[in-house]
Amino acid sequence: MKDSKAAHQGAPFVAVENLTKQFGRFAALRGVSATFDGGRLHAILGDNGAGKTTLLRTLAGLIQPTRGTVTVLGSTDIRAVCDQLGYMAHPSLLYDEMSGMENLRYFARLYGIQDDERCAKAISAVKLDPELTRPVGQYSQGMRQRMSLARALIHDPKILLLDEPFSNVDIGSAREMVRLLESMRAAGKTIFVVTHQASLLDGAADEFVWMQAGQIVGRTRQLQPVEVR
Repeated sequence: MKDSKAAHQGAPFVAVENLTKQFGRFAALRGVSATFDGGRLHAILGDNGAGKTTLLRTLAGLIQPTRGTVTVLGSTDIRAVCDQLGYMAHPSLLYDEMSGMENLRYFARLYGIQDDERCAKAISAVKLDPELTRPVGQYSQGMRQRMSLARALIHDPKILLLDEPFSNVDIGSAREMVRLLESMRAAGKTIFVVTHQASLLDGAADEFVWMQAGQIVGRTRQLQPVEVR
């Protein structure tokens, strides 16, 4: 652990340089360069097609950039630090026929975690009941999103990458999720949230990162429109 800390001591927690991603002739990211501090909640905003999800998936190591570099925790090899990343996709990607506990137990095993108590604590952390036996397919959308968040947290990552966590969630559940994210940030986690519901993070996010046409066009501390020249 000391070597890992030394590797990124004094360096940005996350950095991208000249990041470009092309899908055929379409450039989803166009020369993005940015650094992101640790222990903060970064809200990534922009219209559909702005490059938000592509940036998030690139940070997670799920897609490879066409050009440019990604540095996470001092490493340009995302596979070397993947156990420190927790990724929550836009779809919940849960097994509908299984209970929440069964789902989390399965995903925990992928990280070599055999501790059911740890699974139960992760479920409780997102305000769900680990003893609820009904299938996830019968959960409300808010419950599914919180269970998906528990899955991203099960291995206690340093960095959370969340893609539209408030999608199709009622306002009460969404606000509860924001409070959870604030508590996780207070505990030292670094959080990236891609969302179209920026107002939910007003007062919670440390910064708002605005994207347009595959580029970062502005970064603000408060939720305010960015003028693009």
